[in-house]
Amino acid sequence: MVEKVITLENVSLVDFLGVENRNINELSAAFPKSKIISRGNEIRIQGSSPEIIRINQIVQSLVDHYHKFGKLTEDSVKSYLNDESAETEKKMMVDAEETLVFGTRGFAIKAKTNNQIKLVKSVQKNDLVFAIGPAGTGKTYISVAMAVRALKNKEVKKIIITRPAVEAGENLGFLPGDLKEKIDPYLRPIYDALDDMVPAEKLKYYQENRVIEIAPLAYMRGRTLHNAFILLDEAQNTTPMQIKMFLTRMGPNSKAIITGDMSQVDLPKKQKSGLVEATRILRDIKGIGVINLSGEDVVRHKLVKQIIDAYDKSDAEKEAKS
Repeated sequence: MVEKVITLENVSLVDFLGVENRNINELSAAFPKSKIISRGNEIRIQGSSPEIIRINQIVQSLVDHYHKFGKLTEDSVKSYLNDESAETEKKMMVDAEETLVFGTRGFAIKAKTNNQIKLVKSVQKNDLVFAIGPAGTGKTYISVAMAVRALKNKEVKKIIITRPAVEAGENLGFLPGDLKEKIDPYLRPIYDALDDMVPAEKLKYYQENRVIEIAPLAYMRGRTLHNAFILLDEAQNTTPMQIKMFLTRMGPNSKAIITGDMSQVDLPKKQKSGLVEATRILRDIKGIGVINLSGEDVVRHKLVKQIIDAYDKSDAEKEAKS
């Protein structure tokens, strides 16, 4: 009996092996005369030389499939076993053209509305894009997906995500804990998006090695960010000086997306929003895109769109009276 050991590298074991090792069990069932064992990041194959060669070929094809499409299912394994892999890849390539990334639970993350599609195309075309719109329009989520996609495709070496630490209309007072614990509540929406797109163990590795960095805006001062995908979230809460500081951090081979909601400015009443000023000043510069999302792009609960419309109507009535 011959033994072959295959080491899996840069692969989420849960996603590759399947829940309760279902993907590997599917492979084992197809080769009853051989023994296929998964331990840690190793797959051990024991059997005759001809079968081991065939199993090795299939496993390597499955690894390539995983890296190409970000997921592996029992149906994918069956297609490779039945030598239908070419047709499977053809179908998935069509889907992959629209897919930004595959989520940690195997679902495809795509732009769902016309303006979200415009945002994706603008990011592909420009190095700096402003994505402006109300809550629930997916501007942050799509932006994080674009950043993760660029990292996976090795278009950039790191992702830097930042937002101003401004309280949303309430005084939170003293926050306990170290610096990370103090600022994490402000950055929670970013973590939620990343949790959907990057496996937990890989996200931890990326953060520990500063491949993905999440920090308050104040920490960007004095830095030059090159080979990076940079996202400034909640930019309506920046001052003109802060947003200018951020914009001048861009280095070679970097892309930046600035997201904001003009209707949710939490700055003191006399303080002007830097986002308003920046879009006015920079709108006509080549290489900078401005995408406006609206209530039609809301992808949260159906009531969110109606809430936004109601507030917009109320604001319009107040302006008409004043």
